[in-house]
Amino acid sequence: MITLQLLQQIVVFFLMMACGFLVVKRGLIDAKSSRMLSVICIYIIMPCVMINAFQIEYSKSIRDGFLLAVAAAVLIHIFLLVFVRIIGKPLKLSVLEKASIIYSNSGNLVIPMVTVVLGEKWVIYASAFLSVQMILMWTHGESLMEAKAGVNWKKILCNINLIAIIIGIILFFARIRLPVVIGNTMSQISATLGPVCMIMLGMTMTEVNWKEIFSHSRIYLITALKMIVTPLFVLLLLKYSPLASMVKDGQTILLISLMAVITPSATTVVQLAQLYDEEPVYASTINVMTTIVSIVTMPLMVMLYLA
Repeated sequence: MITLQLLQQIVVFFLMMACGFLVVKRGLIDAKSSRMLSVICIYIIMPCVMINAFQIEYSKSIRDGFLLAVAAAVLIHIFLLVFVRIIGKPLKLSVLEKASIIYSNSGNLVIPMVTVVLGEKWVIYASAFLSVQMILMWTHGESLMEAKAGVNWKKILCNINLIAIIIGIILFFARIRLPVVIGNTMSQISATLGPVCMIMLGMTMTEVNWKEIFSHSRIYLITALKMIVTPLFVLLLLKYSPLASMVKDGQTILLISLMAVITPSATTVVQLAQLYDEEPVYASTINVMTTIVSIVTMPLMVMLYLA
C-alpha cells in the first residue's frame, strides 16, 4: 500500500515539474525566475515546515522515536562516508562525484512525500535526518568541494533551516504550542513545499543539455552508485538491525530514514559546485539523471524494505 502511494506521489511530483518546465518553454516566464521560488522555499516554506513538524503533542514514544531517527541518520552518514572513501580510489571518484553519492535531496522531496504518504505527524522524524545531513553538508560537504580543511561554523549556525529545527526542538521538549493563528499560518505554508519545489525543479530543467546528460560516460556509474548500490546497503542495514525493535513504530521511522537516502542527489551539491567552480554542469547532470531514475528506484527500495 505504501509503495503504491509513494509511486503515485512521485508521478504527481513529476507532473508538477512538467508544469514548471512548460511555463518556461512557452515563454510565459524566464527560467531565472526559479531563483525567486528557491528563495521563497529556503527562507519561508522550509523553516515553517521544520517548526510545524515539532508542533505535536509531546510524548515519550515520539521523543524516543525522534532520538532513534537521529541515531539512524548518524549511522547512515557514517556508512556513506566510509563507503565512498573505500570506493573512491579504485573508481577514481572526483570530489563532486563523492558529494553527489553521499548527500541526498532529502529536504525538497522527503518531507512532502512523508506528509502525503504517511501524514504530518511523521514529518518530525524526517527533520531528524535533515538536521544531521545539514550539519555534515556545511562541514564535510563544503570542505570537500572547496578542497580546503576546516569548518565554516558561521554558515552552520546561521543556516535558517537549522535555526528552525532548533526552535522546533525547544518548543517540542518545552511542550510549548504556538498560538492558533501562527500555527495555522505555518501549517498552510508548509503544505506548499512539494508543489513549489517541484515547479522550481521543472523550471531549472529547461536549461539542461539533455544530449550531454545521456552521453556523459560516467553518469551511469554515479547514478547506479547513488540510486541502487548505496540504498541497497542502507536498506539491509536498517531492515536487519535491531534498531526497529527499540521503539514503538520503529520500522516506519526507519522507513522514513531510508526514504531520505533513496532520493536523488542533493541540489545543494549543484549550488556548491557553482560556488567553487567544481564542474557545475556535470553536477546538474548528475542531479537530473538521479531525479529521472528515482521514479523507478524509490518505490522499488521501499517495496524491498517492507517485503
